[in-house]
Amino acid sequence: MARNPFIAGNWKMNMTVPEGTELVSALIAEKDDISPVEVGVCPPFTALHAIGSLLKEKGSAIKLGGQDVFGDGTGAFTGMISIPMLTDCGCEYVILGHSERRGRFGTTPDWLTPSLQALFADNDETVNLKASIVMPSPLKPIICVGETIDERKTGDTDSIVRSQVEAALKGLDKSKLGEVVLAYEPVWAIGTGETCDSAEAQRVCKLIRDTVAGIDSSAAEAMRVQYGGSVKPDNAEELLGQPDIDGALVGGASLKADSFAAIVRAAKKTA
Repeated sequence: MARNPFIAGNWKMNMTVPEGTELVSALIAEKDDISPVEVGVCPPFTALHAIGSLLKEKGSAIKLGGQDVFGDGTGAFTGMISIPMLTDCGCEYVILGHSERRGRFGTTPDWLTPSLQALFADNDETVNLKASIVMPSPLKPIICVGETIDERKTGDTDSIVRSQVEAALKGLDKSKLGEVVLAYEPVWAIGTGETCDSAEAQRVCKLIRDTVAGIDSSAAEAMRVQYGGSVKPDNAEELLGQPDIDGALVGGASLKADSFAAIVRAAKKTA
């Protein structure tokens, strides 16, 4: 089954509104025909409305996504954001279970002690809960999975990734499972400059697809599996050329229009 590549930029805690709109304007100005590649940006919450309005005004095909979500309604939940708030800004996607939201960091600042890391409270149970809330909504989830360097060194990569996938998808509507995007992001490669070897990235992404096939084979064929972790213009084509890698969840390289556009063009070459 042909799966259109999906390149999404996760801006994390970067970009003010002027900076973000300038970046997106530069991306829109890229005139290249990138079909069938799908492109998305996931700004911080403060920039969603402005960037959503800009994309709508320009008639751009670039998709908008949030970096997390809490619930599907309203309530006394200080600091949280809901599905209606995201969709009101024009979001079509939302990232769930990023390793940094799980308190698992590729590089950890000295001040971020274990007790403080616990403030980033996502785990398998909360990721599944969020996914179950998102699935009936207009949003599509980008669910992140991946192992730490210690887990890789102890040979636990496969069991960790498999269990995260199974936990995230538990109980979800199988008829819509193919719409989920799964992103393999080895924690040790996020923000470190280290990139998973393309053959190993392919192996783990195939493991992810095989795990989904154990739940529903048709969903496994339809589902896009992204790779994320220090994706750059100079390694994108090799990574995206792998048969079970259907795109990338891009961090640092998504903060500059030229580097992000180069990754998108690499995806088109391999589509």
